[in-house]
Amino acid sequence: MATRPNDSPTGPGPQHFQLPNARELRAQAVHRLQIGIFGLATMLLLVGLANIIMDRARQAEVGVSGTSQVQEAPKANTDPLADIGAVPSPETTLPTAQPAAAPTN
Repeated sequence: MATRPNDSPTGPGPQHFQLPNARELRAQAVHRLQIGIFGLATMLLLVGLANIIMDRARQAEVGVSGTSQVQEAPKANTDPLADIGAVPSPETTLPTAQPAAAPTN
């Protein structure tokens, strides 16, 4: 690969692109693999660190207040589609048919 163009009129002429050989291709593949593994390891460490920080913050919150806050558990039989209004709620009762009044003669 040339770093500067050949300006001499008697020179060999323009230099053309040469495809990388097998050794260069393998070196590129190994380099990409190393970068990918390093990126995955970095993300794993960051997620682990964030988890440790959140656990410590949760423990500190419980230690300061003296009691842990108990959240109310949601109903076991709730339907998420009914909550957003996509389908009728199963809790609504359908009107039952009233027996017709007997005609008086």
